[in-house]
Amino acid sequence: MTTRELIDYCLTYPSVFEDHPFGEDAAVIKHIANKKMFALVGTLNDRLQITLKCDPDRADFLRNAYTDVTPGYHFNKKHWNTVYLGGDVPEDEMFELVNHSYDLTKPKTKK
Repeated sequence: MTTRELIDYCLTYPSVFEDHPFGEDAAVIKHIANKKMFALVGTLNDRLQITLKCDPDRADFLRNAYTDVTPGYHFNKKHWNTVYLGGDVPEDEMFELVNHSYDLTKPKTKK
């Protein structure tokens, strides 16, 4: 998977947009309504990576299950994971983690 393919996958979610607040080397995918980020895509140490929000208990489990899931690089280590692609994390698991991050950060519905 290329950087562009990963960004394009994240952009398939409804009401999101791509931003580049840190320069062209890193793409931030945000919700339109609340401007919250749910994914940061870029390269780190010449490896494609994505940083995603995650439930703290699930984050700990994933870090113990996969060597390519680490605490979020430059993020709150309790709530964010960095996932390196092309390693021991199955692609379907990575897609599920993108979905999980999207759900955690999406705008709250009013009652």
